[in-house]
This record gives sequence, structure tokens and C-alpha cells, in this order.
Amino acid sequence: MSHAVQATMRAVVVTRPGGLDALQIKDVPVPVRKPGWVRIKVKAFGVNESEVTTRKGESSPEVTYPRVPGIEGVGVVDEADEDSGLRPGQQVATMMGGMGRSYDGAYAQYVTVPAEQVIPFETGLPWEVVGALPEMFQTAYGSLATGLGLRAGQTLLIRGGTSTVGLSAATIAKDLGATVLSTTRGPERAGELRAAGVDHPLVDNGTVADQVRELVPDGVDAVLELVGCSVLADTLRTVRRHGTVCFTGALAGQWTIPDFSPFMIPNGVRLTSYGGQAADLPADVFAHQLQAIAAGRLKVPVAKVYHGLEQIRDAQADVESGTRPGKHVVVLTD
Repeated sequence: MSHAVQATMRAVVVTRPGGLDALQIKDVPVPVRKPGWVRIKVKAFGVNESEVTTRKGESSPEVTYPRVPGIEGVGVVDEADEDSGLRPGQQVATMMGGMGRSYDGAYAQYVTVPAEQVIPFETGLPWEVVGALPEMFQTAYGSLATGLGLRAGQTLLIRGGTSTVGLSAATIAKDLGATVLSTTRGPERAGELRAAGVDHPLVDNGTVADQVRELVPDGVDAVLELVGCSVLADTLRTVRRHGTVCFTGALAGQWTIPDFSPFMIPNGVRLTSYGGQAADLPADVFAHQLQAIAAGRLKVPVAKVYHGLEQIRDAQADVESGTRPGKHVVVLTD
């Protein structure tokens, strides 16, 4: 009977919730792949608010410890079922679906995920660019396509425009042929919105309905709500009859409305929501986005790139401080 030595890898492990020092870099066994799952050699991953929440112990009850965080990652296939259509060495992205929460995530040299959660792609773009995309672009694209059904020639308001999803949504909507209005609380950040292609940057002082109606008297066709319930009543007043508001995020922290009444929704205005998974970003759409980035049509809002797992505490500290707009990406070297 042979005793094979199990290979180890470097990973960031949160053994119990806490401050930045709860992010421990450890040697752990390389995850064993289950049937129907894919093992990915991680090349880069984005650092997100949800992982900060997991580290602090403020996530939903599905998160148990010890846990390797990381809700998204990009890399190459290390091992997959023969009938999966995936081959070793193939470039892939993965995100969400319990990753880094109910099972170990991408803050590691290897990660295993269900095959349906893997998006294959081919690109010559650097890993630090591709690593910024999966969760951010999936959320932005899903909100615009599934949530709003946005079409060329329509007007879109993005409430919470300097967030990574807000900036991504602006570039995708412009590529589609929409006119984009987008908000920021800081007048000094209007330039960031213009750089992402926004036609009309708006300064949000808590209400924007009057500003929007000055630009689009009948109301906009669609709104992507990223600020949350605290401003939703005002957001609903920016929309034309039979226009749609898609609730995707709550940057201001308020996810529910006490004593909600459906009559707060103006006559004929539609309110929906979006919270998606990897399957909501089809491979052909991701390929189109990668081509558009390579061609310079889509801009990727990368805040800062970090090299190696050793910089994870710096990355999470920067995400928490919120001072630098865009996505924070960790790149792994072999």
C-alpha cells in the first residue's frame, strides 16, 4: 500500500474572524477535485468588500471557519472531467456560487469549483486586467441585460457610478449604444465618470430626481440602483412610465425598507432586482468584453495591482479605506 505525499500550496486562511491579522498565509493541501468540479491554478483574483465582510465575521451564516476567502478568480485549468469540454492549460474565470464562503475560494494557488461555474476564454490581455473582471463585469452585465433589458438608444441612470460595478456598467452601456447619466457624491470625481464614457455626470446630494428630469424631462428608460434603499424613493422618481429600476447593490448599507408600501412606486414604473451567478455571464459575452478591452472600447477600472499573497492585507486595507476608485487585483507568480 503506497502512501502518496499530498502536495501543498500557499493560501490565505481565516481561521477565526478578526482584523487584518486574521488573514494568515499558510501551507495547506492542494484541494482534491470532486467529480463534476474543476481544479484551477489561480493566476489572479479581485479583492472585494464581501471578503472583508467574511474576514470580519459579518457574512451570512453559510460562511464557516477556517475558510480560504475569495469569491472570484482567473487562471488555467489544472484538472477537469474528460467530458467537461475543459482541457488543462485552458484560460478560465470563475466566481460566486458559494465560492470563498461555503467552500474555499481563490485566495490560494489552486481552487476547485463546480464546472458550471467556469467560463473559458482566450485572450492576450495580462492577468492583472482579466483578474479585475469576473464579478464586476458579471454584476454589471447581468444588471443591464437581465435586470433592465437595456437596448441601444435608451437612457440609463447609474446611481452609485464611481463603484467598480458602476464604472463597468457605464462602459458596457456605452458600448451597447445607450446614453448614460451617472452619479457621484464627490464633485471632484466627475472626471472619473467622464473617463468611463458617462455622458452626464451628476453630483448626488441625496436627491437626483430633479437633475435627471432637467436633462431627460420624461424620465430615463432604465436605472441601475447601487446605492440602496435609502435613496430608492428618489431613484424611482427619475424613471419614465414603463421604465425600469434594477436594484443590484446597497453601497450605503441599507438593504431593506421599513414599512415598505408598494404605492411608493410611481404609477407604471417597474422595480426589479439582480443578484447573479457565473452562468449569467455567457462565454461569448465575456469574449466580446475581452475583445472590446483589447481594442480600447471598454475601460477596466483597476485601482491597484498587488503581487503575491503576501500583499493581501494591504489589498484588503485599501478596499476598506475606499480612497482609490476601481478594482483591487492580486496577481500570483509561479
